[in-house]
Amino acid sequence: MFAIDLNADLGESFGAYKMGSDEELMKYITSANIACGMHGGDPIVINNTILMAKAHKVNIGAHPSYPDLQGFGRRDMVLSELEIECFVLYQIGAVDAFCRANSVELKHTKPHGALYNAAAKDLNIALAIVNAIKKFNNNTILVGLANSKFIQAGKEVGIKVAKEVFADRAYDDSGFLVPRKVPGSVITDIDLAVNQALQIVKYKKVQTISGKIIDIQGDTICVHGDNPKAKDLLDSLFYVFKKEGITILPLSEIVNGA
Repeated sequence: MFAIDLNADLGESFGAYKMGSDEELMKYITSANIACGMHGGDPIVINNTILMAKAHKVNIGAHPSYPDLQGFGRRDMVLSELEIECFVLYQIGAVDAFCRANSVELKHTKPHGALYNAAAKDLNIALAIVNAIKKFNNNTILVGLANSKFIQAGKEVGIKVAKEVFADRAYDDSGFLVPRKVPGSVITDIDLAVNQALQIVKYKKVQTISGKIIDIQGDTICVHGDNPKAKDLLDSLFYVFKKEGITILPLSEIVNGA
C-alpha cells in the first residue's frame, strides 16, 4: 500500500497582513505547520490556526524560523548553535502553549525557509534544531528534507523523523531544493507538480531541474500555503492519489506505524 501525509505551511499572516488561504487548505491536508511569530504569524493568528486545524482534525506542528519577520525567514543568518537551539525551542513553546490552551497536541516541528535549507546541508545547524526538539519533547516528530543532514541529525540524537518531499519545488542533482531565485525553482504548472508527487510516492524517483533522475523517498509532501495555486494543486493531488490507490494519512500514523 502506498501512503503519504500532506502538509502545508500555514498561519503566516500577522497583524493587518494576510497571507495564504488557510481555511480552504485545511480541508485537504493532514498536517499543518504553524508559523511561530518570527517569520509570520502572531498570537491571534497562531490561536485561530490551531482552532481551524482542530476543527478539521489536522495534525498540528510548529514552523520555527530564523528571527526574520522583515525577510519572511528566507534570508540566511549567522547564528551560533546555541542561539539556533534557543530560538527554535522558544518558538515551539509558543505554539505548544496555544495547543495546550485548546486541548490539542503538538505532533511535529518543521523549520521554515532559510533555516530549513541551512540545516539540510549543515549538520551542526541540524543538530541544534534537533536538540531543541528533543529538549521540548522526545516524541515530537522532526520534519526535514529527505536525504539531508536533517534526517541524519534526527537519527543520531534519537528522535522520530519524517522525510519531506515537495510537489511544487524543483530539485537539483544532489537532492536539494533549487534556490527560489533560480528560474524554474517553483513549479507553478499543476500537472507537472502532481506528476512529480506521483513519481516520488509510487516510484521513489524525481526528475531534477537538469533532467537527471535521482532516488528519493518521502513520508510527507509539502504544498506551500503562500502558493496562489495551492488549493487547486491539493485538489488535483487528492483526485490523482485516489485514482492511483495512494492513501493519505496523518504524519503521526505514517511515522509511528513505520
